[in-house]
Amino acid sequence: MGWLTLEFPEELNRIRVVELEGIVQETPTVKTFIFKDQLASKGVPGQFVMVWIPGVDEIPMSLSRMGEDGECSITVARIGEATAALHSMRTGDEIGVRGPYGNGFTPVSGKVLVAGGGTGAAPLLPLIEALTSLDAEVTLILGAKTKEELLFLKRAESLLKASGGELKIVTEDGSLGDKGQVSDTVKRLLAEDSYDMIYTCGPEKMMWKIVKLGIRFKVRVQASLERYMRCGMGICGSCCIGPFRVCRDGPVFTTEQLQKVAKEFGFIRREPTGEWTPI
Repeated sequence: MGWLTLEFPEELNRIRVVELEGIVQETPTVKTFIFKDQLASKGVPGQFVMVWIPGVDEIPMSLSRMGEDGECSITVARIGEATAALHSMRTGDEIGVRGPYGNGFTPVSGKVLVAGGGTGAAPLLPLIEALTSLDAEVTLILGAKTKEELLFLKRAESLLKASGGELKIVTEDGSLGDKGQVSDTVKRLLAEDSYDMIYTCGPEKMMWKIVKLGIRFKVRVQASLERYMRCGMGICGSCCIGPFRVCRDGPVFTTEQLQKVAKEFGFIRREPTGEWTPI
């Protein structure tokens, strides 16, 4: 959390046109888009930017890198019209960004678990960089359906090797690492040892299970949620979950906050039409 989140300087809300300086094919369905933007680079892990794809749509995207030289990146799965259009772009093409917005993760020292599933790993790698600067003892659980879909494996290995952290790989089909779900490994580790915090981002059902495990084992959790967003500034209310606006009060929420929305978190969410749909 920081001044960028709380004060909403006017320049944050203006769309800045930036050039794509690099595009990396991370997995068969996921690409990282690299650009330079000084404001976005000052964000904290877990914050997001609103990304404008000219002629198509504007969508929220977590920052997967914030460099001191202004270099930033978003990491995007191809799942709809807007992301398909983004995936069709090339180096040198232009997009618009505004933000960063929202409340990010709060790094702590001590012994921590970081649990990511699929593209949920995107905001967790900058978080690990922040945690290691506090000399936290980090165990990262990185999960995907198959080994081909594992995100940031080499980057995670490099970060954790440099800091003395530990990496656990989980794939649903058992093609690499443990076979099963990320929450299974979280449960095993919590039963074997004590931790000061759990950070998680990924499918909401996965995070719901992890929050329940945190409550059971008396470990605090910070979870990054995803909801339909239009403004990104807490005005339109399209991203509400209970009394909270995900864009302004989140996207990172604590165990205590998520207990207040227990009837929604992990179960239902609103579609762009406003209709409820099961998760």
